[in-house]
This record gives sequence, structure tokens and C-alpha cells, in this order.
Amino acid sequence: MAVYTRVERDELEVFLRDYSLGSPLTLEGIADGIENSNYWLTTSTGEHVLTVFERVETNDVDYFLDLMAYLAEHGIPCPAPVANRAGQRFDQLQGRPAAICARLPGAPVDTPGPAHCAAVGQALGRWHRVGADFDRHRDNSRGLRWWRELGERVRPRLDADAAALLDAELHFQSLFRLNDLPRGPIHADLFRDNVLFEGEELTGLLDCYDACDDVLLYDLAIAANDWCVQPDGSLDGQRLAALTGAYHRERPISAIERGAWPTLLRAAALRFWVSRLHDAEFPRPGSLTQTKDPAVFQRILEQRVARREPLPLN
Repeated sequence: MAVYTRVERDELEVFLRDYSLGSPLTLEGIADGIENSNYWLTTSTGEHVLTVFERVETNDVDYFLDLMAYLAEHGIPCPAPVANRAGQRFDQLQGRPAAICARLPGAPVDTPGPAHCAAVGQALGRWHRVGADFDRHRDNSRGLRWWRELGERVRPRLDADAAALLDAELHFQSLFRLNDLPRGPIHADLFRDNVLFEGEELTGLLDCYDACDDVLLYDLAIAANDWCVQPDGSLDGQRLAALTGAYHRERPISAIERGAWPTLLRAAALRFWVSRLHDAEFPRPGSLTQTKDPAVFQRILEQRVARREPLPLN
């Protein structure tokens, strides 16, 4: 989340005329995240989140919101999109797609324990199980080709060791197609700042705007590299077992998936290392934005390359 598009009061009032949400009371920009413009929106009928989609195709917005609505209807705690009076889940604001979703209770957890990780694993496993019947498809636009494109842009700015690591990992990942692994709709960005808790109860899975169809276990690897990571980039065994064990109980992990786990952990680390490198070297202008440290994922990738991590299921 971030703010690139400034929404003025008069623009908001015009936009809300097509919704049954009452009159606007407050609109506050959200600085967390890096992709779209997001606001806390309070109206006379309650609290919501307004998202203005930056550089996102209309078909993709339609997919994101349909998936979120589907998951919410099936008991997954995703923010349900609010349809306007015409039954549409998004409209135009300053020439960009914009949507209003329910604001869910809770707050992100900075230092998760095993119970938090188990709740995330269970929720993600259920997402993958329920999502198998979702009838829409969106390719992952941030796969190997995208990693290469970003890598080419940032490589001239890296030191020799980082450049060698980037080249080696891009080559390593190019050797795998993973076509035999289960696929379906994934979140693709389930970091700590995208999950809400009240105590140890998971209350929300946020920011579904990287969602796409891809390898299901890749989604779990992305989560593991954030929820279970230690300062040096290694994985905490207790938190990892809680995450993957709860996931496995919700959606059983096959033997072929277990064999691919170390490769997927490396792929997940590479994906976020190159994206953070690119965001740091080529920042987008915005009034409220957040750039995340790429060194974090360089350390994580180095650890995944150095050690072949097993996948605990208990």
C-alpha cells in the first residue's frame, strides 16, 4: 500500500455518489506498501479502504476483486469489495480503476510466534483448497522473465558479489519448470504487513493485488521467507514447522512438492530481492511511499542457496 494518486474531497464526493455508503467523513493515506494508492475511508455508514490502482490493467483489477469476493464468500477473511449501485466492484477515479473494500479488524504482527505462523499456514492452505474451484485465471506476470528484466536493469549497480549471486540464481531457476506441481490462485505476497491479527486470531488477509495462478507451494515459500525468517536470513525451525504443518493439515502436501521445496524457497527469495533492488534503484514518485531494504532478501537468498531446507509437516 502507498499513495501516488492524491484524491481531493470533491473528487471523493462525486465518486461516492454511485455507492450506498453515505457521505464521506475522513480520508487518510496509507503509507505501507509500494504498488497502489490506498486510503482509510470513513463514511457515515462505516469504515472502508479505498484503493486506486496504479499501472494495473482493467482485466487484472476485475480478477483481483472477483477473487476477493469469492474467497470472502467462502469464509476466507479477505476484504470483501463493495459494489456500487450498478453492481460494479470498481469504477474510475482520476482516470484509474478504483475500488472500495471492507476494512477488517486487527493489526499486523511485527514479531510472530508459532501460533501466528500456524494461523497463517491454516488460512493459506484453506485459500488454496477453496480456490481450486475459482473459475477465472490470471498468469503470474512476475515470474522468471520479469526477474530477468529487473535483473538486467539493476545489475550494473550491484557489487561483484551481488551480481554473481544474481546471475547464478537466475540461471539456477531457469533450469526448473515445475509443471507437475499443483497450481491455482495464490496470494503471492503474504508478508506480515498483509495479515491482520487480534491476539493470536487471524482476522484478515490483505493486499491481494499480486494474486495470480501459479504453483501453490511457491505461495507457502513466500510466506515462510517472511514469517519464519531470522535476522541472518535463516529459517526458525519452530515457526516454520508451525506454518507448514498447519498448511499441510488444511491442504496435504505431496511428495513431489516436498522435493521442490528448497527450489521454491530460493525462487521466492529471488523474486523479492530483485523487486526490492529495482524499487530502491528506480523509486516511483509518491507523496506517501515505502521502500523496503533489498539487503534483507539478499541475505535470505544466500542462506537458501547455502542450505537445502527440509519441509517439516508436523
